[in-house]
Amino acid sequence: MLLQSASSLLHEHYISVISAIILLVLVSQVYYQLFVNPLGKYPGPKLAATSRLPQLYHTLKGDVVEWVNGLHTTHGDVVRVAPDELSYATGEAWKGIYGHASAGKQVTEKDLRFYGSSFNGAPDIIRGNGSDHARFRRNFSHAFSDRALREQQPLICKYADTLIDKLHRTIEEDPEAKINMVSMLNLTTFDIIGDLTFGDSLNLLAGTGNLAWVSAVFISMKTNTVSRLARYFPWTTPIVRMLIPNELKQQSIAHYKASQESVDKRIDANHTMYKPDIWGIVMNQKESLRLSRAEMHANSQIFMVAGTETTATALSGLLYRLLMTPEKMSIIVEEVRGAFDKGSDIEIRALEHMPYLNACIEEGLRIYPPVPVGLPRIAPKDGLLVCGEHIPGKTVLSVHHWATYRNAQNFRLPNHFIPERWISDEFATDNKAAFQPFSFGPRNCLGKNLAYHEMRLILAKLLYSFELSLLPDSIGWEKQKTFLLWEKKDLMVQLKARK
Repeated sequence: MLLQSASSLLHEHYISVISAIILLVLVSQVYYQLFVNPLGKYPGPKLAATSRLPQLYHTLKGDVVEWVNGLHTTHGDVVRVAPDELSYATGEAWKGIYGHASAGKQVTEKDLRFYGSSFNGAPDIIRGNGSDHARFRRNFSHAFSDRALREQQPLICKYADTLIDKLHRTIEEDPEAKINMVSMLNLTTFDIIGDLTFGDSLNLLAGTGNLAWVSAVFISMKTNTVSRLARYFPWTTPIVRMLIPNELKQQSIAHYKASQESVDKRIDANHTMYKPDIWGIVMNQKESLRLSRAEMHANSQIFMVAGTETTATALSGLLYRLLMTPEKMSIIVEEVRGAFDKGSDIEIRALEHMPYLNACIEEGLRIYPPVPVGLPRIAPKDGLLVCGEHIPGKTVLSVHHWATYRNAQNFRLPNHFIPERWISDEFATDNKAAFQPFSFGPRNCLGKNLAYHEMRLILAKLLYSFELSLLPDSIGWEKQKTFLLWEKKDLMVQLKARK
């Protein structure tokens, strides 16, 4: 009995000691993050300063954009959103965080905990290190140059016209048809980027292609967002695997396999033939610059996300804002219809010089950026100068798109859709340099030119051909969750052919 009693007391003593050690470690960690860590001088929630859990909670909940924006509204242009992370809502931070290297300044690297690895583990243009990124950029830059895209105008026009024809047929069959413009715009951008990437149509607008590919793109992004928990806290990996339904995992696999098969088909069938699509240009490069087949697979998946979902999202958001502001819609419609005698006259060069059309596109990207979150970078080990302050090495930094574009210090009446701010002296005080929807610096979006050409062409042809009205069920459409990209609802409209 005495032995059992002593053993029990010893066991309780061990538990007490271990509990005290754990408590001491936690208290020490909290004390360090709040009072010792150099980031302690930056404002933000105390819980977020001591743990990344609040940020991950809002990420998984889908309201991280509102959470970060609320912190900036309360605390100002710089907010500590995690123990090692700062979020900025000022245009001055773009150059410091994302800018080119210079004397005494190293470039920042991507935080791969945020992005994760590519599906097959090969580097791609988003996740690749500096040397890999430079090689990829040299491969792809010609395909996305303004000159190359102007040469591809017939291809882009073909799919924009296919969209218009499909909409005409739909309302001829049923004049009261309710049309989901999110879906129609997604099919259009998929067909365009599919042909530009693989040299062959995906036939989605034609109705004979693999429609599951469209939904699989967003699903793969959402799955990757959920998996972020395991990348920050590896011990949660088994839990995260259980959180992701098998159906979603299978759709992510299907998206990768579809991209892989399209690349293999393009390369194997045309290995001796040059075509001006992306892989035709890559295969025509000298040997030292060429990509491996695995790198081609990884990058093709990037193109099918970045070149489709984002452009369709921007167009959907802009169309919604125009439908909600009839006075703005009437101005852009008058400009488009007054510039062309017939729909077939609409072409890229003329659209570049239409002030109100381009102002609407810029304002649409500002008030509804397709990627509304901050894209994190890691400061080099010697630190970094951002907005005149030295930031310690290994600190995670980002400019938050949504919070920056809704910051009244940057844009007057920031929550209002006002295309005139881009062409009127009335808004001359707006900080236009704060607006960087395609990011900034040496790793900015390679597809910027393509996105602008697509948006101008598709929107102009749509407004030239139809009278559009928003159905009541879609009022409030902009209230959406975010999983890196917006989780878009159906945007239901009715169309009438222009007389």
